[in-house]
Amino acid sequence: MKWMTAITDFQNYLRIERGLSKNTITNYTLDLQKLTRWLEANNINNNPVEIGEEVLQEFIYDIAKEVKPRTQGRIISGLRTFFNYLVFEEYRAANPMELIEAPRLGRKLPDTLSVSEIDAMIAAIDLSSPQGERNRAIIETLYGCGLRVSELLDLQLSNLFFEEGFIKVMGKGSKERFVPIAEHTQRYINIYKNEVRIHQEITPGAGDILFLNRRGNPLTRAMIFTIVRELAKEANIDKTVSPHTFRHSFATHLLENGANLRAIQQMMGHESITTTEVYTHLDTSHLTETLHKFHPRK
Repeated sequence: MKWMTAITDFQNYLRIERGLSKNTITNYTLDLQKLTRWLEANNINNNPVEIGEEVLQEFIYDIAKEVKPRTQGRIISGLRTFFNYLVFEEYRAANPMELIEAPRLGRKLPDTLSVSEIDAMIAAIDLSSPQGERNRAIIETLYGCGLRVSELLDLQLSNLFFEEGFIKVMGKGSKERFVPIAEHTQRYINIYKNEVRIHQEITPGAGDILFLNRRGNPLTRAMIFTIVRELAKEANIDKTVSPHTFRHSFATHLLENGANLRAIQQMMGHESITTTEVYTHLDTSHLTETLHKFHPRK
């Protein structure tokens, strides 16, 4: 079995049987390509069925010199999944990654913005341009609904159920969920939709996409990152701000104001409550206040 064939079959398995997102499949593929390039550079001719634990351990040792522990852990996890697939398909009897341990990582707490910092970024938007109204609607939606970038980009006009107070979102693994949307956020989407977007010439196939660039095409991930970073710079925010920062801020602010963790999990589309629980570690000051306010032995 050749590496290219195995990787292509693995991609199909991840997409069709596991239902993973395009970005996740791309990351798995890039990590496997790192391995194949390393094998070629070191004149190692093992194919996916032949390669053993010692060779893979040597590969992991080499990349550990170049990448951070978190990236190293992700690569190990991806390789383990790949060889599990080969075992499942009966190409191999055992997974050579089984005994290779990932580096121990401390839990990385996500960066967040305060409400005043978010307000400062929105205030920095130039509303004199058509893109200004769109950008304000984008920031309000990222923060108001806690969306991933891919979910924002895929948001469709036909999935805006404002009368019911929800939007339908396509999440990871093509899983749909309904996310509540406040009237505040609805208002800025409507301003963009009814006063700016309606006057655009829209390219074929993009008619139902909510957020468009000035040429009437869907926006890209890179464009959203650029918009966010430029606004953070304009607002003099000395933090690493990305679109995902608004998602983290959404969850953190809800939790700090007393929202139920299970409800936050559902709104964010987390499969496991463990993923949502990371936000309980961000700011514990409100926990002390809660204890003193509600515990009978205060």
